Amino acid sequence: MTRKYFGTDGVRGRANATLTADIALRVGMAAGLTFQRGEHRHRVVIGKDTRLSGYMIENALVAGFTSVGLDVLLLGPMPTPAVAMLTRSMRADLGVMISASHNPYADNGIKLFGPDGFKLSDEVEHEIEDLIDQNLSRRLAPPSKIGRAKRLEGVHARYIEYAKGTLPRDQSFDGMRVVVDCAHGAGYRVAPEALWELGAEVVAIGVEPDGTNINQKVGSTSPEALSAKVREVRADIGIALDGDADRVILVDEKGHVVDGDQLMAVVAESFKSQGRLAGGGLVATVMSNLGLERYLGAQGMTLERTAVGDRYVLERMKSGGYNVGGEQSGHIILSDFSTTGDGLVAALQVLAVVARQQKPVSEVCHRFDPMPQILKNVRYGTVMPLDDEKVQHTITSMEQMLGNQGRLLIRRSGTEPVIRVMGEGEDRDLVETAVDEVVESLQRVSA
Repeated sequence: MTRKYFGTDGVRGRANATLTADIALRVGMAAGLTFQRGEHRHRVVIGKDTRLSGYMIENALVAGFTSVGLDVLLLGPMPTPAVAMLTRSMRADLGVMISASHNPYADNGIKLFGPDGFKLSDEVEHEIEDLIDQNLSRRLAPPSKIGRAKRLEGVHARYIEYAKGTLPRDQSFDGMRVVVDCAHGAGYRVAPEALWELGAEVVAIGVEPDGTNINQKVGSTSPEALSAKVREVRADIGIALDGDADRVILVDEKGHVVDGDQLMAVVAESFKSQGRLAGGGLVATVMSNLGLERYLGAQGMTLERTAVGDRYVLERMKSGGYNVGGEQSGHIILSDFSTTGDGLVAALQVLAVVARQQKPVSEVCHRFDPMPQILKNVRYGTVMPLDDEKVQHTITSMEQMLGNQGRLLIRRSGTEPVIRVMGEGEDRDLVETAVDEVVESLQRVSA
């Protein structure tokens, strides 16, 4: 079934263009009607990141939800995993996060969570889609049943205590200098405060959101500023979140980036040593480096691969009984604690390993030598270049050239009009040639 509104991570688009207040209003109405189950007073919690368009979308969603009889609890700027957690702990019928994650400020999105704190299934999203374009005027609440809306206070402290609670009670980061980059996004208040309360000396950057600077030359997708600050202040570690704080990458004391593959290896090995690792390994996507797979195998652990997307990782974790999973990009799901990726919680788990081992981050977080891997993006317009015969021929030729010495992975992004071309193999020059040939072929069609 073709999906008109929902993509791989909720409803997403350019604010006031493809994602308008009218669409947000209708999403609120449709989702509200879908989750009216039972006779109790229904309610929804709504969080957002720091994008300017968040005000518009938030108010439109409030109008939609209250018009069909749901009460609305507004959280303000909060990380995506905080919304998922609060949906469960506050016994809400639905949770909403207004964010486009790592995308530029002009984009925005609507992520929905069920009462269990998990993202919605394809079936429920289809159910909501069916309602969005219908005439719902006959299903509006009568005047006496219209929902109420109020803004909650103290929810930041609630999430901070939850994040700290994932560590041993006596855990302290005393003597550790930490630079945290919050991408001018949803974690700009909670992440520095949580680290400070745990005893760290905190240097915070990316904590001055103005509505238009989210992810702009900061955060997990632009770690250069973090690397420079770590070296400048001689920090022990740097932590970079993305716009909605559901992903994290680290920077070691030398300013070198540590990606999600290395972080998953650190956490999985730590859990295994404590007898806490479930499933005998971890779940990652086809993008994860072959070096991770080889390292885990040498340590007696397995790697299960899925399609790209944290929802697919989580599905495999649930079906296989795993409690560690994620993506190379830094979406790390620790299902003992969270129902979705949580950048702060993942960072705290790694920091605990660093504190316990009393070794430099460059040593603790370098679990394996990654195989050369090259990733390039090609933006396209109205024409889908992957459908072009010449492009397909180039991809086939490059795959044959690599043979058993490497692999190519070409996929369309689920969140933006971009084709991602990834090559991996032992011979970096060969991999780079293959990737460049495919990229040039895609660019000729996209021009």
